[in-house]
Amino acid sequence: MFENFIGILEEGSSEELLLRQIDPHRLPRHIAIIMDGNGRWAKQRNKSRAAGHRAGARSAHLAVETCARLGVDVLTLYAFSTENWKRPAQEVQTLMQLLREFINRELEAIKKNNIRVGVIGRLHELEPAVRQKVLYAIEETKDNTGMLLNVALNYSGRAELVDAFRSLYRHAVQQGLMPDQIDEAMICKHLYTTNLPNPDLLIRTSGEMRISNFLLWQIAYTELYITSVLWPDFGQADLFSAIIAFQHRDRRFGGVSPDAAGVTAKAK
Repeated sequence: MFENFIGILEEGSSEELLLRQIDPHRLPRHIAIIMDGNGRWAKQRNKSRAAGHRAGARSAHLAVETCARLGVDVLTLYAFSTENWKRPAQEVQTLMQLLREFINRELEAIKKNNIRVGVIGRLHELEPAVRQKVLYAIEETKDNTGMLLNVALNYSGRAELVDAFRSLYRHAVQQGLMPDQIDEAMICKHLYTTNLPNPDLLIRTSGEMRISNFLLWQIAYTELYITSVLWPDFGQADLFSAIIAFQHRDRRFGGVSPDAAGVTAKAK
């Protein structure tokens, strides 16, 4: 899959040169993206915010296609947060319309590429037309075995934790569990992301240095990559650069690197 991807890129292009720097055996298993900057992109070009969101949808298409070609297991896109309801009603309607259009336009390609669609968030709070469209995409792709396209929709990290703790409380009461019987593994079973690997790499576009209430539990040891590129301008070269940066990180998960451990051992 990886070698075939190299073959379809223009020889000598920045995308091809960057892709050749990526170690296919050390890809992030799960990439999460905060797709930020649509509004600023539109403002810089004297366009409507709706135009910015439409341009952002094209970047989402490219990210999905590219990650699937690379062999990434899970791609989580932060599409709509619970806080986004505070935006003007017209903008919210535009975002919901774009979601329906994205599914209509992309579903056949998603099925053809063996991609499975999943959603995390309070789906039940969405308007019926949107909810039904999303559920249809999930149903149509449930048997696919390739990359999981995991869409965070009407999602926030705090809302997820509230829902998880409510679910866990009901479980604990039913099972007669004592507080000291509850551990991290049990909490994880009640999260939206149960059975999914935690993100290895979180990409945020637009240069903002915050995580915006996204996957608060899951990103404890996730590598963060912040780029000033606005989401509608985020292309393959930008994604490849993020993965290259990830592969140069020393992931210690709270411990020490092997080199540092060796130095410590010698010092003793």
